[in-house]
Amino acid sequence: MQIPTTLKHKPVFTVENYENVDGRLAYHSDAKGLSLGLAQWNDRGRVDISAKVWRHTGEKWSRQSEEIPLHRVLDLAILVCRAKQYLRDAYRYPDFYDPENPMVDRIGIQGDAMTLQVCTENQHIQEDIRLFLDALAKDDELIGERLRVLSRILKEMDY
Repeated sequence: MQIPTTLKHKPVFTVENYENVDGRLAYHSDAKGLSLGLAQWNDRGRVDISAKVWRHTGEKWSRQSEEIPLHRVLDLAILVCRAKQYLRDAYRYPDFYDPENPMVDRIGIQGDAMTLQVCTENQHIQEDIRLFLDALAKDDELIGERLRVLSRILKEMDY
């Protein structure tokens, strides 16, 4: 299925077969494609790049398609990596986190820091963190494969 090029988001790079590789939803996903292109929210004289997940209902392109600024895509990748790293040692705590110190990390970015912490405001955090761990374990092969690819590419780019 070809990603539309007549909408406000203007694709420059596309993955038109994303539904075939969309994790556990591969070959059954409504996320049909990914693109990097010119953001739909661009104002006159200002051009931003965004990533977009293109969803299709089977009949039309969905309003649930998501456009995300590139820095947020990378921030999400950082969040995934750091949370996964934290959870490697979570077995040390009875509830898989330290209620006395729920902060996981402060990651310096742009002269400040992104604070990553366990969401203790969640009334069901003990149950939800276990469910999260189970889901992460179930998808470990899928996530690990993508992290290895990302690592290889970053090394090739001298990062």
